[in-house]
Amino acid sequence: MSRCLSERSIDHVVLERGTVAHSWKTQRWDSLRLLTPNWLSRLPGYEYDGDEPDGFMDMPEVIAFIERYAAVVSAPVLTETTVSSVRSVDGGYEVITNTGTWRCRAVVLASGACNTASVPLIAEAVPSDIDMLTPLEYRNVDQLDDGGVLVVGASATGLQLADEIQGSGREVTISVGNHVRIPRTYRGMDIQWWMDASGLLDERYDEVDDVTRARKVPSPQLIGTPDRRMLDLNAITGGGARIRGRLGTIRDGTALFSGGLRNQCTLADLKMNRLLDTIDKWAAEAGLDEGGERERHPPTRVGDEPMALDLTDGSIRTIVWATGFRPDYSWLDVDVLDHKNRVRHDGGVTTAPGLYLIGSTFLRRRKSSFIHGAGDDATDLSEHLAGYLDGNLATTP
Repeated sequence: MSRCLSERSIDHVVLERGTVAHSWKTQRWDSLRLLTPNWLSRLPGYEYDGDEPDGFMDMPEVIAFIERYAAVVSAPVLTETTVSSVRSVDGGYEVITNTGTWRCRAVVLASGACNTASVPLIAEAVPSDIDMLTPLEYRNVDQLDDGGVLVVGASATGLQLADEIQGSGREVTISVGNHVRIPRTYRGMDIQWWMDASGLLDERYDEVDDVTRARKVPSPQLIGTPDRRMLDLNAITGGGARIRGRLGTIRDGTALFSGGLRNQCTLADLKMNRLLDTIDKWAAEAGLDEGGERERHPPTRVGDEPMALDLTDGSIRTIVWATGFRPDYSWLDVDVLDHKNRVRHDGGVTTAPGLYLIGSTFLRRRKSSFIHGAGDDATDLSEHLAGYLDGNLATTP
């Protein structure tokens, strides 16, 4: 957004509570890699230029990528500047920070969608001798007790952590709810190549039937590794992990799971094959039908899994809550939050004149939550913002 505003000669400042790439430095586990290949890491006026375009950046590489971008675009970043309040004042906004107060005509909320781990209330019923961690706190397996681990959540984060923990020799049980299963590669190319080339990732928020539902779709079961292996529930159970249904409640020290595991897995398999059918159709229309085998993967293996797990017998020593994240707008004193404390907006244009949102899932396009999705969203919103400052736009979306 800073780059786009600079191109329009709009005076602005970027306020950062820590340093550039702060959350990447402080809230990511050691082995994490991006889910998108390096060639897809591109921003306005900047893109990956290293020696491994088909690789996946690890955290030090991501941090360096963002730090270099800030320098290349000469972003006016003020670090160690924590915002404590944003409120409407005299047709503009007052921004209060630990280093002083700012007055401005417009504000862009770019504080991220994953500030806080979403831990269900049932965590309060976990026996006191069991350790609990969220993905924002987990760094590596050395933090864990030597005993078994229950991972709650089977999207990208849950499966990656379960895979790593299982590799340390610990027994892993993973609780599975709604999830998205897709292959890492298809017909000889990375799945992200197909989704980018076919335009699937460019689908706009105003082109889908139910954008609210689309914004709740879990992150796909993917992992970025040099061998580009597929990580799904079959890979996890093949390594010895046990799967259970969605965790419903904990009663008297016993975790109780839903009986819908088979249906959840069947639905995920069906959606994966529909995606591959869509890619096949596009490939045929684009004249690419000669490349790669149209493989289909075996259905997810589901047996008669128990619906209860005793948390008092010592078999489970740690629970990892991979149950999603939510933004933190405790400092936002503008009436744009809904009952779930999420910003009400239309493609990033909020209901408050001059207040914008960027960096949220499916903000304007399916790719909004990826690095390469930020550029198009910023271009659109900076155009709207410029029109607002010039007085050429209505004050509502």
